[in-house]
Amino acid sequence: MIFRQLGKTGLHISILGFGAAALGNEYGEIDTKEGERAVHRAIDLGINYFDTAPLYGFHLAEERLGRALIGKRNHIILATKAGRHAHDPASGFDFSSIGIIRSVEASLKRLRTEYIDVLQAHDIEFAPADLIVNETIPTMRRLQRQGKVRCVGITAYPLGMLARVAKATTVDTILTYCRYNLFDTSMDDVLSPVAKQLGIGLINASALHMGLLTNAGPPHWHPAPQQVLAKGRQVSALCREHGADISQVALQFALAHPDVATALVGMSTTVEVERNVRAVSQRPNPLLLAEIKTMIEPVADIWWKEGLQENHDPDSVDQYC
Repeated sequence: MIFRQLGKTGLHISILGFGAAALGNEYGEIDTKEGERAVHRAIDLGINYFDTAPLYGFHLAEERLGRALIGKRNHIILATKAGRHAHDPASGFDFSSIGIIRSVEASLKRLRTEYIDVLQAHDIEFAPADLIVNETIPTMRRLQRQGKVRCVGITAYPLGMLARVAKATTVDTILTYCRYNLFDTSMDDVLSPVAKQLGIGLINASALHMGLLTNAGPPHWHPAPQQVLAKGRQVSALCREHGADISQVALQFALAHPDVATALVGMSTTVEVERNVRAVSQRPNPLLLAEIKTMIEPVADIWWKEGLQENHDPDSVDQYC
């Protein structure tokens, strides 16, 4: 396994991170025992960064991960989130001080731990920026001083808001999802320079574009435009023609980014863990990668609207269009 420093936190984390959303059945029902074996196998193979959230499976992912980590907590860097507790945009958020405190206390119990290594404000694009800067982050820092949290971060889909909040306050980590992969590399245009300048640990989530870059294809709720989803199927077929697995090519591409501390991939089986770990030591076939990029070019760097209108990135398209 390869390890990188997470910004200025002093933490050294595996460049392949375990995305635990799948443990909450976010991508379909899983075998609970196999999910636990996947966590153990990941630790055995050197993965030390595990990311979850109360949102995933309505607490289920945290509960399952907490059980799997019994006796192994000290071997890993544990990240969870606060501020979002349900998928409903109208009622699923609470970034208030009391909301963050209650969320963290509940997460500590579900995860069976006394502290969280990386606490992240979850999907901040659904809140006014001034609330995040003036109330949410200060509350998280207070929890840090109490010893319940080691590092404080933010997550979102729109890159512009992440950059603005990072400049307006002090955060240790930034997680963005679906913004650096074969289909969309806009992270490097907006966010990577800011994170590098400020010494913030950069986390690339959904390196497989929330399932788009897999043979199984994306879940039915994937928000990308139809032309992007259709192109994903074409790329998957192209890879099969070349005897390659699109998910492995996509993961190899994401892992090669020099400024990303870790790339998160959802895993729930030992087979997935072992396959993804193999990608750490591999690089994509340059000829195949060039052919893929040419195929993707007509729909490259298309991003959708997410969160409050005031937080949308310029040129965002409507979801499911």
